[in-house]
Amino acid sequence: MAFFIPGCRPRSRPAEPDVYYLEVDPLAALLGAEAVSFTYPDGTRALQNVTLSIPEGKKIAVLGPNGAGKSTLFLHFNGILRPQEGWIYFSGARISYSHTALQQLRQQVGIVFQDPDSMLFAASVRQEISFGPLNLGLSKEEVLARVEAAMAATGVKDLGDKPTHFLSYGQKKRVAIASVLAMEPRIIIFDEPTAYLDPRSTREVMALLETISRKGTTIILSTHDVDIAYTWADYIYVLAAGQVIGAGTPAEVFRDAPLLEAADLARPWLLDVYEDLKNKGWLPLEAPVPKSRDELLALIPYRSRSRLAI
Repeated sequence: MAFFIPGCRPRSRPAEPDVYYLEVDPLAALLGAEAVSFTYPDGTRALQNVTLSIPEGKKIAVLGPNGAGKSTLFLHFNGILRPQEGWIYFSGARISYSHTALQQLRQQVGIVFQDPDSMLFAASVRQEISFGPLNLGLSKEEVLARVEAAMAATGVKDLGDKPTHFLSYGQKKRVAIASVLAMEPRIIIFDEPTAYLDPRSTREVMALLETISRKGTTIILSTHDVDIAYTWADYIYVLAAGQVIGAGTPAEVFRDAPLLEAADLARPWLLDVYEDLKNKGWLPLEAPVPKSRDELLALIPYRSRSRLAI
């Protein structure tokens, strides 16, 4: 199989037919990695010849088991880590690692880490969200406007004067997101944004990400929740043992049984139900693959719906 991602060209290797290699076209990608490898001082090989491309304005999910290299890749995307081999591209050019260049890159590529406590350090919520914009040399009025907009978008306006260490875990997540939003980056990377959240908070965070995306911001997230990845993402990259082993649309990735087995991923419940309904004759064989529960229900002939409870 071959998957197409904007800004990439498939490159096959006959000796490894089940592994997918994508060659970055730097001019077509907003953010990309080309042949990136990285090993930690303890000898852990975190990334091996990783090549991928992030198209502008899209929602990208990165899947893979623990230790696959997802977080390490994210740290390369905004220059916290530097490739030992290969290159990172932003806006069609290789990134530079000078102090000034990295400052500029991090204004455009923001990261929300899995643990919000690793990001929060200011005395109050408002001070936390103000910190980034204040370091951009903006006017007081512009900083205030950005902070107010970020607080409104994340639903933390009522927490402005509250000490960050008194916040709940979910509130800390929102403040961490607001602190990145206030920088107005072109790309926001979310490392496991729904980890340790209850179902309601998970829905709220994903709704917030959808709102951010609709305003044109490119979003990259890692997650272990295959249902979120399937319904939310435009494109998916699958990592295992520091390598890209698959890429494509959610329907392509999650209907590839060998790929799911190699990455130790389950199929989303929606696809399982869809396949079961087709096998039972309740859906026509040519029925399109649904992306949501509502899309699935719309495919079912009216006379069959009364026999189902989805």
